[in-house]
Amino acid sequence: MKCRIGCGACCIAPSISSPIPGMPNGKPAGVRCVQLDDDNLCRLFGKPERPQVCGEFSADKDVCGDTRDQAIILLTSLEEDTHSG
Repeated sequence: MKCRIGCGACCIAPSISSPIPGMPNGKPAGVRCVQLDDDNLCRLFGKPERPQVCGEFSADKDVCGDTRDQAIILLTSLEEDTHSG
């Protein structure tokens, strides 16, 4: 599956523990990445300063669903499952 242009769910729902330019301590789950522009596009896409975890993310129906809203729900649920217990 290809990313939905302007979705940005993967830049909002999950936490990112590695430093991001403008967010030296990473970002908490549910917080919009400072590198996400007003069109929900990554300002660091294709640049070396983009966190490795972001570059390794691959859109998949299991985590992205059929809509942006579903992606937020699914990614939030995965985040909660990963950090619970």
